[in-house]
Parts: sequence; C-alpha cells; structure tokens
Amino acid sequence: MQTPTGKDDVLKGMRHTIDPFGVYTSCLEVQKAWLENPSHLFMELSKLSADFSALNVWTRACGFGYHPDLVPPHSYDERFQDPAWTDNACLDTLKETYLLYVRWLEDAIYHTPSLPEKTRNRAAFWVREALNATAPSNFFWTNPVAITRAINTSGKSVLDGMKNFFSDLGKGEISMVDERKFQVGGNLATTPGAVVFRNELIELIQFKPLTREVHEIPIVIMAPWINKYYILDLTEKNSLLSYLVSQGFTVFVSSWKNPDESMRNISFDDYLMKGVGAPLEAVKDICNTEQVHLTGWCIGGTLVAAYLAWQNAGKNNGAGATVAHSTLITTLVDFADVGDIEVFIDEESIEYLEGLMEHHGYLDGKSMGQTFRSLRANSLIWYYWVHNYLYGEPIPAWDVLFWNTDNTRLPQKMHSYYLREFYLHNKLVEKNAIKLAGRKLDLSRVTQPMYIVGTEQDHITPWKSAFKTCHLVGGPVRFVLATSGHILGVLSPPVDPPKRRYWVSDINEQMTATEWQNATEKVRGSWWIDWTDWLRQKCGNRVAPPALGSNRYPVLADAPGKYVLEK
Repeated sequence: MQTPTGKDDVLKGMRHTIDPFGVYTSCLEVQKAWLENPSHLFMELSKLSADFSALNVWTRACGFGYHPDLVPPHSYDERFQDPAWTDNACLDTLKETYLLYVRWLEDAIYHTPSLPEKTRNRAAFWVREALNATAPSNFFWTNPVAITRAINTSGKSVLDGMKNFFSDLGKGEISMVDERKFQVGGNLATTPGAVVFRNELIELIQFKPLTREVHEIPIVIMAPWINKYYILDLTEKNSLLSYLVSQGFTVFVSSWKNPDESMRNISFDDYLMKGVGAPLEAVKDICNTEQVHLTGWCIGGTLVAAYLAWQNAGKNNGAGATVAHSTLITTLVDFADVGDIEVFIDEESIEYLEGLMEHHGYLDGKSMGQTFRSLRANSLIWYYWVHNYLYGEPIPAWDVLFWNTDNTRLPQKMHSYYLREFYLHNKLVEKNAIKLAGRKLDLSRVTQPMYIVGTEQDHITPWKSAFKTCHLVGGPVRFVLATSGHILGVLSPPVDPPKRRYWVSDINEQMTATEWQNATEKVRGSWWIDWTDWLRQKCGNRVAPPALGSNRYPVLADAPGKYVLEK
C-alpha cells in the first residue's frame, strides 16, 4: 500500500484505520451539507418545532384530555405494542417524543441537499442503529412490561435476566437460541441420504428415494456457503429437501467445507469448477443422465447463474449442456441495489475486510453474522436484549435461530473477489466483463428455462433486484414472489389452511417489478406447489430411482456428512 501523501490520501488512510465503514465520515458530511444550506436547515428545524408543539407535551404528560398519537408506531414495531404505551400519559409522551425525533432525524438525513445518495443512506443507517439502541423500550425503568413482570414475579424476572446477562457476558454476544436443544444429524438434518462425492471444497449428499419411481432428470441444489446447507433440511415438517424427495425427484445438495487458513487462496473459479462442475459429473454418472436441474439459493444462486453463463459460453453455445434448466432462490445477479448492506460496500470497507482476512486467510463467520443482524437490529438484536435481560425469559429454542448462529468462514481470495467484482463493481451483468475458468460470461446467452424466487420482505436480496434477472437472461423465465423474508419466505411448506401467499407468472414482456406485481394475482398457499408442478413438466419421465452412489462414486458416509459438523 502506498504511503498517503496528499490531503485526500491522508483522509482516506484515516478512514481506513479508524472509520472503516464510514460511520463518522458520512455523518460529518451530512452535518457539513446542512450547515452549507442554512435556509433549508431552518425549514427542517421549523418543521420539527411545529410538530413538537402539536405534540402537546405538557398537557399530554399530565394526562389532560385525549391526545391521539401524532406519530403512531408502525404496525410491525413490537416495541410499543403494550397498552401501557398508550394508556399511561407519561409513557405515551415518552414514546411520542422518541418517535417524533427519530422520524424527523431520519427524514432530514434523507433530504440532505447536495450530497450523494450513498452517503445519505450510510449516514441514515448508522444514525438509525444508534436511535434503535436508545429506544425507551430497551431500558428497564421505561419498559412497562419489564416493570410489571418484576412486580408479578416478586423480582424473579429481574434475577433471571441478570443470570442471562452474565452468562452472555462470558460469550461476548447476546444469545438468540438455546444451542443445547439441537444437534445436526440428531434432531436437525435428518432426511436419509449419503455423501457420494467429496473434494477439498464440497461434499455432495444424495437423498434416499421415497417413491417407487422418480423423474429421470435429478435436482442438484447449491446451498449458500455463507451458511450451512441444513436450512433446507431443518425438520421433517419444513424440510424442502424432504418435500422434493416425497414428490418423486432425485435430490442432491452441496455441503460446503468450513474454510481454514489453508484455504486462503481458494478462488471463485474453484467454487465454480470444483464446487459445481465436478459434483455435476458425479450426479450424471450416478443417475445415468446427461442433464440435471440446477438450483441455487442466495450466493449459491449467484454461483449457479455464473455457471450457466460459463456453460453457455462454451464451443456449442450451451447446446447439449449439462444444466437443462435452473432455479434461483432469493439470488442477486444484478448488484446495483442491494438494500441496506450497501453501507458496508465501498473501497475502504473492502480494504478493511481484506486486512481482517489477511491474518487468518478467511473472514470469521461471526463478523458476517453480526453484519446481517445489524441490518435488522430491532428484531435480531434489541428484541433479545429486552426478552433475555429485561423480561428474564428463557433463551428460546428455535431451529432457524440455531442454524443462523452456526457460522461458517469465507476464504480470503474468493470473498475479496466476490465483494469487488460482484457487489462493488456489479460486473456480472456486464457482457464479457467477468472471466471465470477461462471463459467470459454473458448472461444473455443463458437460454435454458429458469424459475426465479423472491421474497417480499427480504433485507438481504431485495426482491426487485432479484426480479431484474428475468430480463438479463435469454431464456423463458417464471417468477414467484413469496410473502415473508429471506428465510421464512423460502421455508414455506404446504399446510391446510394455507399460512402464506405468493404472486407468480411467466415473464413474457419487459416490465418493472412493480408493474409485474400490480398485474399479477396473489395466490393463497405455498409456492413449493407451483415450483414442483413446473419441475414435473421439465424433469422428464418417471423411471426407477437410482441407487445411492455408483461404482465410480461410492457412498462415503451417511448424511449429513462431516463438513457440516465442522466448527
């Protein structure tokens, strides 16, 4: 790294060392922009003053008369749902004052004149993080539920909360789940199967058939390697893998090795060829077929999209390709709009992460987990602060949360490339801008049928960004938008009566995501049903199920294998 010489280089160097994610820098730039526009600042402050006057703080706090909320909490904001926040005059005043200042300050930041949008978004995010931390619901003496529980339990809830706090103090993080209640291969990841392929990067698991006949084209699922594969196989009632097997498909899934220091030079090329290409050869041999259906979730879907472009860049332009059709589940291909995670993506932030990875050769999984938790701080951080410590509740036992805390690491070379070329520079959408395994990628040459899944409240893969893939590839596309978020929107097994809804249709014309949603009917039920109907039309005739493994690829171990157990 060159020694900083000019003023800009010095400032950049300071940010790299003391402010890697631009927390202070962006906030200072917002303040500077407002001070340079005093007339606009006066208008914003006048608006705040008028709203504060309309709040009638003193008459409201003293309980004189009825005062409807000037700034009502959002319906999804669980912090102020207890009736005491409305019935108690003092608490109502505290709540309204807090919400008024929070929304005014956030709006003011977004309205900052003469400032790049990315800087405004970053400042608003970090200010929102601080404001979430200072919510009155996060403190014992201003949380009516905590006080009521303490009285009703004669102080036991306070004692239990202190026990939870000091237990977590030793761990250095807020507990989300009682990890003692779960065991991978015990009460999680229980669908019967076997490891039929293994290299230094991946184990491939084949699941035992549950039907007399199966469709001749198998389904191969590329799970994300930023988490472990068993999110697809938590329990029998919500296992996507078990459901597919029960519907008459031969199913394989990737189980990625948890990288250590020796894997610092594993590249995205390696994930493409050793993580996708090599396992697909094993699948073809085991199933005695020339083609497969390839599915990817999250970053696994980005890898699938890259592999499809790589495959279609070959000599035959995809003719006779191994992948006959594909599914992308909550997958980013166009990284122009990545939601709130954008605040962690710029040159200085990536340089900082590269510095962290340089020592061990990988990014620790806890760092990634903390990043994603901060994107939804109220529900993934402060909710547990309040329930664990202020309410003294037992640590919950929820399979999804256990999986979420079962962190994996990311190898240095691959992750650095992924952040720069995909997130920062968004090169995957540019024709021939990315070269992997000797071929330049062009998504428009992907002509195989594709099924794409987005989820309405996804904070990791905004669904409107996922929708853009429909117009980047050259083949027919069916798009489904499921309700709920990145995880629960995907884990949507069919139940009676239906709990979820979804929008779905074939994409036959150029339209925006909003236009598509407005023109598409909402359907009750699970999107799994529509997907399996689509798969049945694509995956060929029904034949006798293949054996687990083959002569060339014998069974190596029972599912869930050994890679998924690595810490």
